[in-house]
Amino acid sequence: MAGMDVPETVSEAVALLERDGYTAEFVLTDGVARCGVCHHEHSVGELIIERVYRFEGDSDPADEAIVIGVRCAECGSRGVVVSAFGPDADPELVHLVRQPRPRMED
Repeated sequence: MAGMDVPETVSEAVALLERDGYTAEFVLTDGVARCGVCHHEHSVGELIIERVYRFEGDSDPADEAIVIGVRCAECGSRGVVVSAFGPDADPELVHLVRQPRPRMED
């Protein structure tokens, strides 16, 4: 995985986040993300987004994906959300990801 600070694939982005402590499971369903540690259900707008990696398919818009490093506002655990980005994306998630965010310190 050359250039780990700038991942070239979804799997490299997930591995980079996991290496940096984003290990909790978050499941995103119908605009709700459930923390695998405390089981709190967050609306997409409640997630604390710390890192975002977006990938575009070479020729097929259906290949667009986004990998997001999130933190649970309830228990502080950090994890990864992977979602489609583009025509198949959750509109709430896309809106949230496109909002300006302050830079997070590790």
